[in-house]
Amino acid sequence: MVPLIWYISLPIAGLVLGWTIRWLYARFQLSASEQRAERVKQDAIKEAEAQKKEILLEAKDQLIRERNQQERENKERRGELQRYERRLTLKEETLDKRMAAVDKQEQEFIAREQKIAGREVELATQEERYRQELERISGLSAQEAKNLIIQSLENEAKHDAQAMLNKIDQEAQVASEKKAREILVATIQRIATETTSDITVSTVSLPSDEMKGRIIGREGRNIRTLETLTGVDIIIDDTPEAVVISCFDPVRKEIAKVALERLISDGRIHPARIEEIVQKVTREIQNKIYEEGEKVLFDLGIHNMSQDGVRALGRLYFRTSYGQNVLNHSKEVAIIAGMLAAEIGANRDLAKRAAVLHDIGKGAENDSDQNHAEVGMDMARKMGEDPKVVNAVGAHHNDIEPTSIEAIIVQIADAISAARPGARRETMDNYVKRLENLETLAESFTGVEKAYAIQAGRELRVLVNNEKIPDQDVKELARNIAKQIETDLRYPGRIKITMIRETRIVEYAR
Repeated sequence: MVPLIWYISLPIAGLVLGWTIRWLYARFQLSASEQRAERVKQDAIKEAEAQKKEILLEAKDQLIRERNQQERENKERRGELQRYERRLTLKEETLDKRMAAVDKQEQEFIAREQKIAGREVELATQEERYRQELERISGLSAQEAKNLIIQSLENEAKHDAQAMLNKIDQEAQVASEKKAREILVATIQRIATETTSDITVSTVSLPSDEMKGRIIGREGRNIRTLETLTGVDIIIDDTPEAVVISCFDPVRKEIAKVALERLISDGRIHPARIEEIVQKVTREIQNKIYEEGEKVLFDLGIHNMSQDGVRALGRLYFRTSYGQNVLNHSKEVAIIAGMLAAEIGANRDLAKRAAVLHDIGKGAENDSDQNHAEVGMDMARKMGEDPKVVNAVGAHHNDIEPTSIEAIIVQIADAISAARPGARRETMDNYVKRLENLETLAESFTGVEKAYAIQAGRELRVLVNNEKIPDQDVKELARNIAKQIETDLRYPGRIKITMIRETRIVEYAR
């Protein structure tokens, strides 16, 4: 029988044996790991040494390259320094040569100065001897001879200066006239013009001659009412299907014409209806007057005009002067004045404002013994216009003296607008014939060399022979020409006669 101890010792022995085997296996594994670690360590050391060697080699190569680069740069710098040294050496040699040349020239200059000084002393001695000899021969002292020469030179200089001034004056006059013509021609070419006819009668067409009886009314009450309310003359004659309205006032004539046309169109013609229509048309015409004034100011770009001024300007729409519509004429003058002012650098806005108002006196509602320029000047002053504008309005026909360049521009623009052939009612043939008759009449007087009609016949410029007519007789000659024109010719407005008598002396230098 197996003892109990065996049953107990056998497992213990197995445990011990198993532990021993595991310990031995662990020791074996540890030894293998240590060996592998050692091998890895050795490999790392070898690899590190190899990399170290490579880095050292690269560092050596880099050092060698940098050293070579430094040596090349040092070599180039040494070469450049050598070139600079050679150039400095050449410059020093050149400078030395120049200094030597300057020293030589300085010595020559000193010698020349000494020679010149000696020559000056010699010349001064000779000059004194010559002066004494000249004084002895001429019998004049040096101061007297000097004064004589100075006076001669002064007279010659004055003569040359006067000749030069005359030349400059002539050139300036020719240039100014040429420039003025260019400005006027350019201005005239840039404007658009229109011409209307001046009539004092209007014709109203009728649908039939039976309407004449209705216009006259029972015992003439209709026509009398219409004439009384409008202040016109209504002429009903044998003219078929037409009635003529005659009146010197174009506003009243227009009111009567429009009222009559509406009465004919309406068919109800009796005093009450006539009065109603006339009042309505009068209001419309007044509104139209204001609208026409505003339209012109808007077209011209003129602002800040008083209502009285706009209304007075609009009344010119129904006014005509020698075939020209006064409002269109005023607008045209304003355009021309603006162009002229822009050309010569004057106040363009002021010139346009004065130009559009220059004939405003022609539309005045009150009767006055003054001419339209004076009436217009008073109206402009009451409207609060600028004093320069007031002066330009009053001076556009030279009734007063112009005080500004803008006033002169208004005169020129007015003359351009009115003096164009065909601008006014006269035909071209009548226009030319009237001017020819004016010139022929003036030239028929003894002592008149030539006569020129300018400004559309508003001015007559007469050239007088200075040998036949003395100065004291020129005024009498002008008076006789004026009387002869008043007696023999018919003309609009007034004619200004300018007498020109001059003495010309011509001498030729050969």
